[in-house]
Amino acid sequence: METPRIITRFAQPMRGLLHRFAYLGLIAAAFGLMMLGKVDTLLMDRARVHVVDAVAPLLDALSRPAAAIENAIVKGREIARIHEENATLRAEVEKLRQWESAARHLESENESLKTLLKWAPPPEAAFVTARVIADTGGTFVHSMIVGAGAQDGVKKGLVVMTGDGLAGRIAAVGNHSSRLLLLTDLNSRIPAIVERTRTRAILAGDNTDRPRLIHLSDGGAVTAGDRIVTSGHGGVFPPGLPIGIVTSVAESGVLVQPFVEQARLEFVRVVDFGLEGILEGSPPPRIEPASRRRAARKEAAKPDEGTGR
Repeated sequence: METPRIITRFAQPMRGLLHRFAYLGLIAAAFGLMMLGKVDTLLMDRARVHVVDAVAPLLDALSRPAAAIENAIVKGREIARIHEENATLRAEVEKLRQWESAARHLESENESLKTLLKWAPPPEAAFVTARVIADTGGTFVHSMIVGAGAQDGVKKGLVVMTGDGLAGRIAAVGNHSSRLLLLTDLNSRIPAIVERTRTRAILAGDNTDRPRLIHLSDGGAVTAGDRIVTSGHGGVFPPGLPIGIVTSVAESGVLVQPFVEQARLEFVRVVDFGLEGILEGSPPPRIEPASRRRAARKEAAKPDEGTGR
């Protein structure tokens, strides 16, 4: 126990002396190095190179964390910029999808309207173009709702056409809408004729996709592929309106495939041919073309020659 005490007793004065003369020693060492550098420059350069070589690994190790932190900061900024660009691109893609949906919808409407141009009504006929707004068909009824009514000049019994052919007739009329009775409905009866043989018949709907030809005139030959059109009898439909094609002839009956597909009805033409055979009582006024209405107004506005007024 005495030995550590003796060492401690002598160490404390030595530590004090070192603290006192350390600053002076450093100054003397620096002055000595300066003098040595002046005396022998090559020696100092070699010493400097050796010192740098010795310290370089330590400096490299100390610089790596700083470089890693800087790289992390750069990458973080890059990720933030990419995130902003991604959000902008997503918004643009969503807008483009909306425009694409609108363009496809307009393209579909354009194609549907183009099909109406396949059949042109005669000059004396007036018509209203309407959209099919509802399908009220089912197992026991084949009908649709069109977006045109009495305010548009539509009335009961008018013919409904598409670009492909006859779709049916108007069965009921409201102020802003009407009910279209399709030619496949059980209540539909259309005077028809086989275009090739001029055989008269009645196209009767039976709530299926293929109505039948009934009441064929005696001796009338019908074969698959014959074209069926309206006959014009009874004053219901004008003659020559395309209906469909005969698909089969059997003992059970003659089946006709209509030109107009019920599932693809979107736009129709409600045509007024001026026929009154299906109307009850006094007929309502016809749909007059705009040119005729303007001419009638001008004629009514002229002064009376007899009265001079």
